[in-house]
Amino acid sequence: MKTIKDEPAKAVRPANKSTGKKAKESVATPKDVMVKAQPDAAKDLRDFLEDGLKDIYWAEKALTKALTKMAKNATSTQLIQAFEEHLKDTEEHVTRLEQIFESLGIQAVAKKCDAMTGLLAEANRIMMETEVGPVRDAGMIAAAQKVEHYEIATYGTLRVYAVTLGKTKAALLLAKTLAEEKNADVKLTEIAVSYINVDAAHEGGK
Repeated sequence: MKTIKDEPAKAVRPANKSTGKKAKESVATPKDVMVKAQPDAAKDLRDFLEDGLKDIYWAEKALTKALTKMAKNATSTQLIQAFEEHLKDTEEHVTRLEQIFESLGIQAVAKKCDAMTGLLAEANRIMMETEVGPVRDAGMIAAAQKVEHYEIATYGTLRVYAVTLGKTKAALLLAKTLAEEKNADVKLTEIAVSYINVDAAHEGGK
């Protein structure tokens, strides 16, 4: 009976591995990746917290105007109510941020938020590209939830910074706003699900 002899394993050469001059070009150097900080860049966590507060302060103020517009463009009673209720919450969030600034002994200053600018521009584009009715409502729900997710991430992070720095009052106020943002997101999800169920029932009846 023949036996099969073990063959020596062949060395496997890594695929697509650059050598020589090309290899040197593909390796990132500090000049390729290092971003030069601005003169007013944050020097420590306290500075970064303050910068984040200014950013979300601007975002909340901009959102109050956007929510008013979105409520006027919605047709669903549930959605209109959700936007109007969150508008009241957002106005309270602005006031709460001013209390946080005061607790930290700094002036309440708004710094343009690039993220919120983009999110609200998308919401406005959705309204322009849809007819008034269920489709526009669905688009606005999606846009509003993107805003909520951004705010949840921001307030969650700022709360951790405040806790780390021992800023108890600021941390508690941020935690309260965080809970309200999460609640708003849940409400929007419930409204979105109701839309899906209605559409499914409509399609099934055809």
